[in-house]
Amino acid sequence: MLPDIQLFLRPGIIELGWGHPDPALFPVADLAAAAARALAEAGPQALAYGAEQGPGRLIEPLAAWLAQREGRPVPAEQVLITGGASQALDLLCTLWTRPGDTVLVEAPVYHLALRILRDHGLRLVPVAGDAHGLCPDALEAVLARESQPPRFLYTVPTFSNPSGATLPLERRQAVVSMAAAQGVPIVEDDVYRFLWFDEPPPPSLYHLAPAGAVIHLGSFSKILAPGLRLGWLVAAPEVVKRCVRSGLLDSGGGVSHFAAHVVAAYLEQGLLDGHIERLRAAYARRRDVLTAALAHYLPEGCHWERPRGGFFAWVALPAGIDSAGLLPAAEAAGVSYVPGARFYVDGGGGRYLRLSFSLLPTDELEEGVRRLAEVVERALKGVREERSP
Repeated sequence: MLPDIQLFLRPGIIELGWGHPDPALFPVADLAAAAARALAEAGPQALAYGAEQGPGRLIEPLAAWLAQREGRPVPAEQVLITGGASQALDLLCTLWTRPGDTVLVEAPVYHLALRILRDHGLRLVPVAGDAHGLCPDALEAVLARESQPPRFLYTVPTFSNPSGATLPLERRQAVVSMAAAQGVPIVEDDVYRFLWFDEPPPPSLYHLAPAGAVIHLGSFSKILAPGLRLGWLVAAPEVVKRCVRSGLLDSGGGVSHFAAHVVAAYLEQGLLDGHIERLRAAYARRRDVLTAALAHYLPEGCHWERPRGGFFAWVALPAGIDSAGLLPAAEAAGVSYVPGARFYVDGGGGRYLRLSFSLLPTDELEEGVRRLAEVVERALKGVREERSP
C-alpha cells in the first residue's frame, strides 16, 4: 500500500532528523468542528474554485491578526494565501527568475529551499552566517562582487532552520538597509516566528524594511497543521497582483481553498492564540530536555547554542569529525540526524549536524542524544589515535 504521509519512522532508529511538528499536538477536534462550521456557513462556496488571492473570509482576519503582531498595518491587498511557504517560494521563482539568474542564500539555510531554487536552474551564491545569523559584512562583500543585482536574497532570520539562530535587531536593520540600497528584494521565510520560548523575537525584516523591499512568507504548517497546506505571503500590492495573475492561479483558482475556509472558521472562534501558547510550552519543554542531554552526554569539543524558539538545535562536532561520514555509524547505533553539509550551497558545514526536537517525546530525545554521544566518542577516539605519533 502506498503511504499516506511524508513522515517515515524506521523501526529501531530515533529520528532526530525530521523537522516536523508532532501530530499528537494537532488540534484535530477543533479543526473538525471548524470544517463543519465552514461547510454550514459557506456551503458550496467553500468547495468551489477559490478567488485567486485567497478567500476574503481568511485574508481579512489573517491580515488583522498579523498587524496586531507586527505592530503596523497589514493591508488585505498585500496578503496572498499560499500553499505554504514552499509553494510561495516556488511561485516567486517561477514569476521573477529565469535559469541562470543569481539568488543570494544565507549559509547555512533551509536545505529543501535550496532544492526549490535549484529546480529553477538558479545560480546560488552563499552569504555567510554565524551563531547570530546572517552577517551584514558578508552580505556587503557579496553584493560588491556581483556584477549584476541578484534577483533576491533568501533568508530564515528567526529561529533559523537549521541553526536555530535569530538575527539581532541591529543586523536586521543593516541587512534591510543594504539590500534596499542595492535594489535587492529580500524573501523572508518566517515560519517559526510565533514559536518563541523565552522572549519574542525582534521585529520581522518586513516590519523594518522600506515599503516593497521584503516579501514575507508565513505558514500554518508549524502553528496549526502541515496537512492544511496553507500559508501566506505579505508583499507590496504589485507583487501580490502579479502572483494573482499567474497562470497557476488563473487556471486553478486560490490554493487550498477549502482548507482556507476551515482555518478562517478556526480563527473566528478565537482558537489560534491559545493553541500557539500550548505549542510553545510543549516545544520549550522538549528544547530543555534536548539541550540538557547535549550538555550531559556529548564529549568535550562539541558546541551548540540553546535555541530560543523553533524546532532545531545546531551542533558542531569536534575537529576532525565529519557529520555526513559519521551518519552510517549513528544509524547503526539507532539514531539519525541531518548532516550540516546539506544546508550549504558550497558543501561547507561538515562539522555540523541538525537535531530536531519538535517531533519526538522527551524520553526519545534524551535517549537519541545518548546514542549519538557514544558514536561521537568512538569517532573522537579514532581521531586521537590517528593523530598520536
